[in-house]
Amino acid sequence: MNEHDYQLALALYAGAALGCLLVGWRITGWMWRWLREPLRVLMAVLLLAPTLVDPAKELFAPALAITALDLLFKVGNNAWRAVADLSLYAMLAFAAYLLFALLRWPLERSGKARRQQRETAAASDDEPTLREILDQDAPARGDTRIDHHGERRLRIEPRL
Repeated sequence: MNEHDYQLALALYAGAALGCLLVGWRITGWMWRWLREPLRVLMAVLLLAPTLVDPAKELFAPALAITALDLLFKVGNNAWRAVADLSLYAMLAFAAYLLFALLRWPLERSGKARRQQRETAAASDDEPTLREILDQDAPARGDTRIDHHGERRLRIEPRL
């Protein structure tokens, strides 16, 4: 395999891995967020983690593919190196995700508190309701429920 073939195979794998990530994102879209996000991190690690195949040429390949091929065909001894690389990348990715989640958590809580405070402030404004506005305007607009003495009629007649 020459350099051009290696680059072509790596580009094909990258396209397929991104397609698999897209499908994985669509599949996990309905889940609870605290379950969905770690699963997405795990999918990304499994599909995108590289491992060294040939130290002399510095050739890298996906760690999951190397592990699967070494175990399936029982050739080479790169499976343990690939598993070690997978676990290292998974540990780093989950540490970064945990840091991101811990930073996001207080921001979301403060945002939710501000939103609730805004809603309660909007609900408790001293603006009159529609009924109060209409009751204040009733004598001026010639309400048929009030007679010429200012008393309430018992019968409501429609306006024509």
